Amino acid sequence: MTSLRKPVIVITGASRGIGLAVTRLLLKDFNARVVALSRSQTPELLALASDDLLIVPCDIASESALTDAIARAERMYKQIDGLILNAGILDPLGTIGSDAPISAWKNHFDVNFFSLVTALKAALPALRKSEMGGRVVFVSSGAAVKASTGWGPYSASKAAMNSLCRTMAEEEPSIVSVALRPGMVDTSMQSTLRANENSALADKDHDKFVKAYNEGKLVKPEDAGHVIAAMALRAEHALSGQFVSWDSDECKPYRSS
Repeated sequence: MTSLRKPVIVITGASRGIGLAVTRLLLKDFNARVVALSRSQTPELLALASDDLLIVPCDIASESALTDAIARAERMYKQIDGLILNAGILDPLGTIGSDAPISAWKNHFDVNFFSLVTALKAALPALRKSEMGGRVVFVSSGAAVKASTGWGPYSASKAAMNSLCRTMAEEEPSIVSVALRPGMVDTSMQSTLRANENSALADKDHDKFVKAYNEGKLVKPEDAGHVIAAMALRAEHALSGQFVSWDSDECKPYRSS
């Protein structure tokens, strides 16, 4: 870093789960300023209030709201050094032949994919100027590279995310863009999946989630979150365009231990 200024990281989906863990880590362990974009403001997020945290209520599916929120972040801090694209939804769960309307798929992509494009367009000018070298961390999923019954929208949107990451790496070589698989993290999403017995999920998939929970094998949000936070600040250029798992050898330098 060539500046004494604190780095500024913008994160979507910051109010709970892994997004909340990353926000906390950036503030307390990485001495960063954080712009937390979230549709809701949870007590846990509000409890982190400080001069280094700007909380902006934002519906990321709204192009104008998300663009304005990122512009506000740059006006406030005069810089953006990293962008963490974490917000996402799981619904609709169901097979392609189910009665889920196409509008539900479109809403899913508005949140899980098109918001990424909006955020990138809004943040790119500042990321290009970052004295640290701009970085983008796409919070992806193993679902991006495998098929599971009932996961059509989610798998497709995460695959599209990984493709967008690769395109960013080609088009913006000065910015490091990495897609990260955080694993099965102990969040509300996992609770939802465990509760979906006898639903559109295949029995083997439901059993996998229940077994991981019962055996204490779910990833702690702070563990995968540490990798995300560290990458948003210092991911190496060799990783740009790649899809990596938080517990892989490539991510060892970014883990807490």
